Amino acid sequence: MITSMILLFVVGYVFIALEHKTKIDKTAIALLMAGAIWTVFSLLGNDPHIQHELIDNLGDTCEILVFLIGAMTIVDLIDSYGGFGVITDQITTRNKHKLLWLLSTITFFMSAVLDNMTTTIIMVMLLRRLIADKSERWLFAGVIVIAANSGGAWSPIGDVTTIMLWMRGNVTAANLVANLILPCLVSVIIPTAIACRFVHDNDAEPVSSEQLTTGYPQGIGPRLRKFMLVVGILSLLFVPVFKGITGLPPYMGMMISLGVMWILSELIFYRKRNLRNLEESIQPRISKVLKHIDMPTILFFLGILMAVGALQTAGILTHMADWLDRNIHEVFTIAGSIGVLSSVVDNVPLVAACMGMYPVADTAAVAASVDPAFTQAFVQDGLFWHLLTYCAGVGGSMLIIGSAAGVVAMGLEKINFAWYLKRITLLALAGYVAGIAVIYLEHLIFTVL
Repeated sequence: MITSMILLFVVGYVFIALEHKTKIDKTAIALLMAGAIWTVFSLLGNDPHIQHELIDNLGDTCEILVFLIGAMTIVDLIDSYGGFGVITDQITTRNKHKLLWLLSTITFFMSAVLDNMTTTIIMVMLLRRLIADKSERWLFAGVIVIAANSGGAWSPIGDVTTIMLWMRGNVTAANLVANLILPCLVSVIIPTAIACRFVHDNDAEPVSSEQLTTGYPQGIGPRLRKFMLVVGILSLLFVPVFKGITGLPPYMGMMISLGVMWILSELIFYRKRNLRNLEESIQPRISKVLKHIDMPTILFFLGILMAVGALQTAGILTHMADWLDRNIHEVFTIAGSIGVLSSVVDNVPLVAACMGMYPVADTAAVAASVDPAFTQAFVQDGLFWHLLTYCAGVGGSMLIIGSAAGVVAMGLEKINFAWYLKRITLLALAGYVAGIAVIYLEHLIFTVL
């Protein structure tokens, strides 16, 4: 049984990784893989409680999916009002060095609130209005990918993996931000500084008038765009505050935020419904935005998380953790290797697997451990969980296929895989290693104090 489950997971994962070769959507493979693994477990596992365990896994997975659906809907609603244009319109400098630093900074902090994929789309579309030369635009896009992945790693709502770790109680919002913002910032500063050496310190050439068109929705003025941007971002920031005050799961806070945004958008729509062509041009209502939600991505996460849940329930991940403990037994090496692997393999199942391999340790587990110092790294907000969050998020920047942000940039700008490997990979690796070094120094300082 164990061999069959592992084989199904490995084969499924190979097909997911080779999606661009096989032309089979990874969502279909993930759903089939999850169903097949749970079927094998049910038929061969002889577990009388499998129905209950399946429901528990589905409940845990759906908490994350509900959260993601709410966040994606709010982000799309802001975009339908042209809210993100408020940010991009503030960029007036034409100097390439200043532009590179400014865009990486904006991306870093924007992706901490939005997801890194959405942030990358916004910033790459902005690049087309600022940088005319394709090779320079690719370099800027590479830095944006790095900044988007690093920015999402230090925020509890910045990336799917941080959402997973936060919602399952492996990390808390305040400690995650406090421990990772500096390493993540370093992982952006170093690649940006190196990239500046490959960009001339002069003004960017003007682009065509067609590229400079803002494309704002008809009937939406600047005040309403700013209002929807501010309210939308505040609704996302409300979620960790809600969890901290009430102790309720984050998806409950997201449901409240989505409900408020829904009512607000309906009131605005009906107030402005008599404006010429408003409904046909922008459809600024959540009932319309929901039709454009990326459901294949949601279903992909469902399949992956359910498949990993089956491996965890069968005890396979526990055995893997025991093997790592015996043969490696060093949290920096384990987490660092996962980060490198995340540049090839999607970081969502990697993090999900680690969460299954290493349950959150408590005081009793630390006291009873043969190696208390090692076990201490796995308590809530322990060193391992912060390392895993950083490595899985930032490590994906080393290859353009290693993150959603990279894949989006690759699709929008037609960036060549080999070009990214030659020009951006070493920059991302330098930032990645530097960030780990900062975490190590933080750990040493904390231990001494």
